[in-house]
Amino acid sequence: MPEPIRVLHFADLHVGMENYGKVDPETGISSRIRDFLDRLDEVIAYAMDHDADLVIFAGDAFKTRDPDPTQQREFARRIKHLADKVPVFMLVGNHDIPGMAARATSIDIFRTLEVPNIIVGRTISSQVIQTKRGPVFVGWVPFPVRGRLLAQEDHKGASVEALDRAVEALVIGELNDLAAEAASQPPSVPRVLVGHFSVGGATYGSERSVMLGRDLVIQKSSLTYPVWDYVGLGHIHKHQNLTANDPGSPPVVYSGSLERIDFGEEVEDKGFCWVELERGKTKWEFVKVNARRFVTIKVDAREADDPTTAALAKIAGRDPSTGSARGLAGAIVRVSVRLRAAQEASLRERDIEKALREAEVSTIAAIGKEVEREVRTPLGAASPETLTPVQLVERYFLSKGKSADEVRKYVQAAESLFNDE
Repeated sequence: MPEPIRVLHFADLHVGMENYGKVDPETGISSRIRDFLDRLDEVIAYAMDHDADLVIFAGDAFKTRDPDPTQQREFARRIKHLADKVPVFMLVGNHDIPGMAARATSIDIFRTLEVPNIIVGRTISSQVIQTKRGPVFVGWVPFPVRGRLLAQEDHKGASVEALDRAVEALVIGELNDLAAEAASQPPSVPRVLVGHFSVGGATYGSERSVMLGRDLVIQKSSLTYPVWDYVGLGHIHKHQNLTANDPGSPPVVYSGSLERIDFGEEVEDKGFCWVELERGKTKWEFVKVNARRFVTIKVDAREADDPTTAALAKIAGRDPSTGSARGLAGAIVRVSVRLRAAQEASLRERDIEKALREAEVSTIAAIGKEVEREVRTPLGAASPETLTPVQLVERYFLSKGKSADEVRKYVQAAESLFNDE
């Protein structure tokens, strides 16, 4: 019996993210760019160590559409090294697409130079890829761009919503065609679909903060045909299996991004998917990488005699779950201290910075203060206890500078609600 075909699926590398980084004076490269390249090195090492048959990259090689030459060189060097050992399929994501349709994508150079063992998915298409353990049928859909998919003369003057519906219909039609092609393959050939887009029901991550291009959402039902053995997706940074609760459906999996980009991904594991591809009985697992840690330290110092001492104790504190000292070495850290107004002047930020440096953090992202100030209700001479609920509503909106007509409407609405109650 033939062995399962070993596939590594990863996505959303985003080389070029420099937030919270420091420039290395010797190389001129940001420490954060180094982080993203190190994660790619982890992927390549895993593929080599586990004798991968095929590597699938589901889009977004760089942060920007026009990466600088150093970033391109470092990325290309690694991909070429990988392709010397194993076939590599690379899909075009939204961060890879230039603003003008006639311009090349950031990964087109591999196709232009006909680098052996590398296939670039620039347009919707498919191909049977030969691996050392057998053939794999791969269909793919790059990030859908209206201007590249729709003839302008056919949609001149159409609204944005109408254009989105037209693109969605076109992509769904192409997905159906790809499924029909997959169904026509020999029974023993496993089939993989690769896409870079949002799927209905997926949980978004921090990709929304760095997204390029207008997003399009494809319904999951267009991807769950049993003809597919694995659907590998890119675009959303949070790893997730969209068919975990759908028995009989193929795995529809976002591998997620390889490195954290901000504190919105602080608690998310980062990594890639290792797939044992076999017709009708594919198995896969998520493999974590050593992504840079983001740590938020929250300090409630409102009852403390000295808020700085409370913050320092929290930084040097122990993990209650393990009893070990808090490990901050190499992490990107932010501190948020909750204070009373009277304590604000006594918070010594330089002492906190010193403690963080001694803990060998990579970057101090921020030391923030959340000051709890006394709230004075603008009720004039009246005590709140002497006013009716409707009068309280009226005073509130007057204090917000609302006009007399607006206040009258709010009061009428409040009276209606209170009467119904």
